[in-house]
Amino acid sequence: MAASRPSFLAAIAAAAALLVFSAQAAEPLRVGEAVLEPIALTSLPGFEAEDHAAALDTFRLTCNAPRAGLSQLASVHGSMVDLTAACDAARTVPREKARAFFESAFTAYRVTRPARVIESERRAGFLTGYFEPELAASLVPGPGFTAAALGRPDDLVAVEPGQTPPGLDPSLRFARRTPTGLEPYPDRAAIEDGALGDRARPVLWLRDPVDLFVLQVQGSGRVRLPDGRSLRVRYDGKNGRPYSSVVKTIVTEGHLPLEGLTFARWAGWLRAHPTEARRLMRTNAAYVFFKVEEATDVALGPPGGAGVPLTPGRSLAVDATLWRYGLPFWLDGQLSPDAGQNGRLVVAQDTGSAIVGPARGDLYLGTGDAAGAAAGNLRHAISFVVLLPKPASPPASADAR
Repeated sequence: MAASRPSFLAAIAAAAALLVFSAQAAEPLRVGEAVLEPIALTSLPGFEAEDHAAALDTFRLTCNAPRAGLSQLASVHGSMVDLTAACDAARTVPREKARAFFESAFTAYRVTRPARVIESERRAGFLTGYFEPELAASLVPGPGFTAAALGRPDDLVAVEPGQTPPGLDPSLRFARRTPTGLEPYPDRAAIEDGALGDRARPVLWLRDPVDLFVLQVQGSGRVRLPDGRSLRVRYDGKNGRPYSSVVKTIVTEGHLPLEGLTFARWAGWLRAHPTEARRLMRTNAAYVFFKVEEATDVALGPPGGAGVPLTPGRSLAVDATLWRYGLPFWLDGQLSPDAGQNGRLVVAQDTGSAIVGPARGDLYLGTGDAAGAAAGNLRHAISFVVLLPKPASPPASADAR
């Protein structure tokens, strides 16, 4: 009996290890406060009829972005190795095989909130829309062009995730470089009052402060010069201060009702009430700086956080502290009351200050007034399904070959 004791103990140890492994394997995937529940893509209403080829085109655009240049936390969900493998596979996929590609290269998970009891609330996320405004502008100040869009100041520095100096907010992503080190950058009110001095260099002039504010909220836009030329005004950094929704403040203070509140209506109200507008816009401490370039491909939007041009109706802004750029998402539900199809396959290509949490998204809808109207109307509870790339096959060993 004594001789069999070691093997008996080994068996117990092996059984215990198996139990631990099984428990670990059964542990659900978590993203923040959300739990990811596996789901078959084929079970999603509308997925079969989707334009998978259009989604594949958008996915390929993200694959062309230089991965080394994407500044994201190492803890974001979506393996870089696996996503790169999916990108490599996507390069040779015929457009008519797009659906088969997404089904074979990814595993779908519904983003749920287990703390909610009602099933519809467990699945509910929140989707809004954004757009690229098209505004009148001039390269010089003058009558009708009084609001300066500022270029990036030379003392503004980006702070990489996880490298915030001691004494500063760990979430700070932009700061001011001084002779004694980094410090928080001035807020909107201070910048408007001249805190930047000669570092405030205009790149162009817009009609009024409301146009400038709209451009900053959207993050980029196109402008039409008096001579007819079209330029793209691109995001080139911000002051790192927290974003606050002026539209929400307009509603909570009772100036306009939420029902039927479109972009044109709230922007028009701000123009009609300049004193109140100045106060309200200053409640948003965030301030965006810009650079100007020629508008090239008018079918695509400005580059998003992933560094590639945004595709109308296909590019999704997500919380980039949680999700890796390039991940496909299925938006499970109707995007508008008159939509003829449930759901849409989109790709994470951008982020935004107001986009926080695993089940929060902002859908890019295009350029101009029509896109702005659609964006203003898109405020829906919708379910998010993330497509995580399947593990890349390990390279074959020399012995296997």
